[in-house]
Amino acid sequence: MDKKESKDRNLSLILGLIPLNFDLMAESEEELKSLLMKVKEESEKVGLKLNLQKTKIMTSGPITSWEIDGETVETVADFIFLGSKITADGDCSHEIKRRLLLGRKVITNLDSILKSRDITLPTKVRLVKAMVFPVVMYGCESWTIKKVEHRRIDAFELWCWRRLLRVPWTARRSNQCILKEMSPGYSLEGLILKLKLQYFGHLM
Repeated sequence: MDKKESKDRNLSLILGLIPLNFDLMAESEEELKSLLMKVKEESEKVGLKLNLQKTKIMTSGPITSWEIDGETVETVADFIFLGSKITADGDCSHEIKRRLLLGRKVITNLDSILKSRDITLPTKVRLVKAMVFPVVMYGCESWTIKKVEHRRIDAFELWCWRRLLRVPWTARRSNQCILKEMSPGYSLEGLILKLKLQYFGHLM
């Protein structure tokens, strides 16, 4: 069996085992069309159908309307893949904002637990670190964090701790005072940096 036959067989096996969403990358329109046609052909061999109506195209440069097999394929500026928002310009700020909003939703859902007087403050801190921070940090290893995002991440963490202490933003208590009372150990930014360094270590 030659190399091409082996690759085709592997593609058939993958498509047969994983009938899910997937991402294709190419350096040109011609290469992408060729890849899509190969996926379409291999899908049909194992009884699967490539849904071109749900297929999206994203490029780093301008592109005209795109067609394959007589069907127009939608071009988009961003899309969600494996839980992360991918944008054409590679800007991470949209994904960081989205993650912080998801973290706020988790905190809101945990409101009754976090406001309970039967649960100690250290336990509540552990809950936030175990159930909220991982939602925010998902995929953070590849983030490029600018000053604005640094401020947003810090503000989110302080919002969490103030919520646990039931301290409104209007109360005259400094952020340093809040952090001293909470003693959270690693900050959210510190945890993100730790994950980024671990990922960098794996790459090296």
